Amino acid sequence: MPPLSVTEAIEQLENVDMTCMVSGMRKLISQFLQFKKRNTLLSDLPNTNSKWSSSKVNIPKPEDFSKALYTFDIGQNDLSYGFQHSHEAQVLASIPQILKNFTQAIHQLYDEGALNFWIHNTGPIGCLPISVIDYPLKPQGLDAIGCIGNQNKVAREFNKQLKDRISHLKAELPHATFTYVDMYSAKYQLISSAKKQVACGQTAVVNGTVYGKACRDPTKYISWDGIHYTYAANVWLAKSILNGSFSDPPVPIEQSCSH
Repeated sequence: MPPLSVTEAIEQLENVDMTCMVSGMRKLISQFLQFKKRNTLLSDLPNTNSKWSSSKVNIPKPEDFSKALYTFDIGQNDLSYGFQHSHEAQVLASIPQILKNFTQAIHQLYDEGALNFWIHNTGPIGCLPISVIDYPLKPQGLDAIGCIGNQNKVAREFNKQLKDRISHLKAELPHATFTYVDMYSAKYQLISSAKKQVACGQTAVVNGTVYGKACRDPTKYISWDGIHYTYAANVWLAKSILNGSFSDPPVPIEQSCSH
């Protein structure tokens, strides 16, 4: 990649979406390291240019990286892809490698000064409408609320192994804080209380990618395309987890950097 001018680097940093999702843990870490490096370079520049000086206000200070809360939401894409392209036994066998990559990423971030981690476990994969609609073993393979029992069993095993990994990380990284958030239970509670388990957007598959139309009234639905949760569902979930009621330890998010 060619070096950026100072102006280009400033513009990139101002436009960075720190919550963006990227494919692959390595790519995520690579982008973070690149962001941190450029941020540090800009922070060290003398305030001889008015645009540079004003832009510095909008980017994190180097010391802010150790105060930040690093959030992870992992498992759904890996497990969903596995169920679409392989069998249950193969999906189960893939879990240790997924979590090994996750552990390596945490260690790398810790080495870069990250200290506070807020980690979501994976949700009930077997409740995704796209999974249920084409499931060949209906109705005997479904649980009491219409979710695929075997797929959710794999998700729970993933979460068990994830929690075990976090326990090891706490011992390995004594200066870090870890909050394990039980998104599985929060999402299952939401789906259990819903009147209908449907996706309101019609979908089409193009070159292996599922595309969905927006809901007319997304406030009435949990999923808008059979895979992704609607804004209303995510608001419900956020309100449920931010107070710490689904967390281990059970602390609200504003205290997750100090417990």
